[in-house]
Amino acid sequence: MARRARAARQRTAAARGAPASPYIRRRLPVLDFLDEEGLRRIEAQVDWIVQDVGVAFRGDPEAQRVWREAGANIDDDDRVRAPADWVRALCARAPRQFTQLARNPDRSVVIGGDNQVYAAVYGPPFVRDLEGGRRYGDLDSFRNLVKLIYMLPHLHHGSFVVCEPCDIPVSTRHLDMLHAHMTLSDKPHFGAITEMSRAQDSVDMAEIVFGRETMDEHCVILGNVNTNSPLLVDKVVTEAIRAYCRRGQGIAVAPFILSGAMGPVSTAASIAQALAEALMVCAFAQLVRPGAPFILGNFLTSMSLRS
Repeated sequence: MARRARAARQRTAAARGAPASPYIRRRLPVLDFLDEEGLRRIEAQVDWIVQDVGVAFRGDPEAQRVWREAGANIDDDDRVRAPADWVRALCARAPRQFTQLARNPDRSVVIGGDNQVYAAVYGPPFVRDLEGGRRYGDLDSFRNLVKLIYMLPHLHHGSFVVCEPCDIPVSTRHLDMLHAHMTLSDKPHFGAITEMSRAQDSVDMAEIVFGRETMDEHCVILGNVNTNSPLLVDKVVTEAIRAYCRRGQGIAVAPFILSGAMGPVSTAASIAQALAEALMVCAFAQLVRPGAPFILGNFLTSMSLRS
């Protein structure tokens, strides 16, 4: 009788935890929308942007120093130009795939290759529920969302800004957000990036959770940044890279382009711009720390020029 009661309690306790779900292996064939000639023309445009047009790295003298010491050319407008072959060789140092360790090893995710890792939303300022309706996010809502994401088996990654907790000071907000992810969930997640001190706090808190030796060998936290399109990388990006990558952690960059406003009207030219911006950010990350994990994201859409 005692054994049956104990077994029932164990089953109940196990049921309360979020069921582990592995990341997904993509088995569908890739759809080739462009032939080799179309791809070659886009790549040639990327090389032209990197070598002749340049991408500005602005507001961070340390980032410009890194580029200059590596041999890149920087003009009076802070535009960095470099041979495309050299930039691509730097990017080749990034791993083709890597594992981001989770606090629960069973929920660690492999990023790259044929793997698909589904993450929660990043950045909404508002929340909505049946009781309170639509409103600005707060810390209670943030914590509840972290718990919900933890319980959803097909979300493999906790993201970071699942809503903006506007009821706490900006200067310390990231600490409460990190604490929620690190204590209310055991899935992998991103860290703060809006200032270098906040990025460094993220890395330091991750070291408390995982330990120095583990961080020396593994990626346990990532920063998620956007370029300031068109063709501008600001200090938010470069400082985040220096904070995360120097500690052996990773960075994800997503060029944010609205075709017709922040990029060319045509899709092909906007893709070339996005790739050029991302390649330059990846190359900078590899100058900071060769082999640093890197994710190339993309936000590319269009806008109505009649609006």
